[in-house]
Amino acid sequence: MSSHETTRRTLPFGPVLILSAVALISVNLRPGATSLGPLLEEVRAALGLGGTLAGVLTALPGLAFAAAGGAAVGLARRVGVSAGITLGVVAVVVTLIARVLTDSAAVFLVLTALGLAGMGLGNVLVPAWIKAHSHDGGVRLMTIYGMGLTIGGTAGPLLAAPVAASAPGGWRGALGMWGVVALAALVPWVVITLRDRVHRRSAGENPTSRIRHSPTAIALTVLFGVQSTNAYVQFGWLPQIYRDAGISATGAGALTSVLAGLGILGGLVMPTVIARSRDLSAWMVGFGLLAAGGYLGLLLAPATVPWLWVVLLGLSGFAFPTAIALITARTRDPHVTAQLSGFVQPVGYLLAGIGPFLVGVLYELTGGWTLVLVLLMATGVGITLSGLRVARPVFVDDEVA
Repeated sequence: MSSHETTRRTLPFGPVLILSAVALISVNLRPGATSLGPLLEEVRAALGLGGTLAGVLTALPGLAFAAAGGAAVGLARRVGVSAGITLGVVAVVVTLIARVLTDSAAVFLVLTALGLAGMGLGNVLVPAWIKAHSHDGGVRLMTIYGMGLTIGGTAGPLLAAPVAASAPGGWRGALGMWGVVALAALVPWVVITLRDRVHRRSAGENPTSRIRHSPTAIALTVLFGVQSTNAYVQFGWLPQIYRDAGISATGAGALTSVLAGLGILGGLVMPTVIARSRDLSAWMVGFGLLAAGGYLGLLLAPATVPWLWVVLLGLSGFAFPTAIALITARTRDPHVTAQLSGFVQPVGYLLAGIGPFLVGVLYELTGGWTLVLVLLMATGVGITLSGLRVARPVFVDDEVA
């Protein structure tokens, strides 16, 4: 009997419980991080955060995701994948509520880091859980998961300022509400964990260290890292690029919101494309060309047809849900899925944390966007080359066997 069949018999979760658990956790793995940016000035003023600590705060998501992601597989071996996810959700709920109750900058930073670490556990472990509890290889659940990540990530900054303007407590209410919202995700995961009696890794599981010997795993890590860097740079700096080109703040925000809308579409489409395609090479070449074209347009004529450049970048961003979905599509055994996820995502999010910082440094040093955009155009090459390596259905399980 396969490990997949064993898991399904031992864990008789109904489809409603599974769907609700995946949907709710996916929506809650981003807002706690993305809602902070629009309210950073208010947080700095209330807590007395200096420029250095504010910089640390903005770098925390990528760093915490990387650190927690690296530890996630080891934790899952000890307590089980379901319990590891539940612990992550508990951390999100407790810390996002607790951090808005403090007036200490140090305590706020520590609680933020712990909450982000909880999200990092979910980043790595949820794809493995999906692989173990899917009848179709994870296509349907990964579609829901990818869309939920995008919706949650978009809702955070979109609702931050309006809620802060109307909610009791101002910025505290706007940030704290995401801890309350995460309570909805905690309920199904507690139920699942109480039913889950499979806590130890099976005897046939491959050692985590062997994942690094898989060319597919390495290429997928590069693809995930490059596209994650692009995504964080775009959400962090694209509005400023447009404003420097003479577009109003409102217009720049509206253009940036197009990225989010296309991201939702990508999360809906790409898992099915992957499941039905024997070769994704054309898609990977397209992602790279679209990225290079979008950045070239921003370099040469940012205010001429600004909507075109953001559409090109948004379509190139389909590479992100593609990389997420490939974590399950390029593995057979859920244990290998967990190891691959724990290998790919920490590196990717570390790059995503460093990328926006380096863009800011280059922008300040050069006083413009030329060098930044030329370097970002080169990421199209990285997307294509790494994408071509994972375009065919080669399984990591076979490479590490």
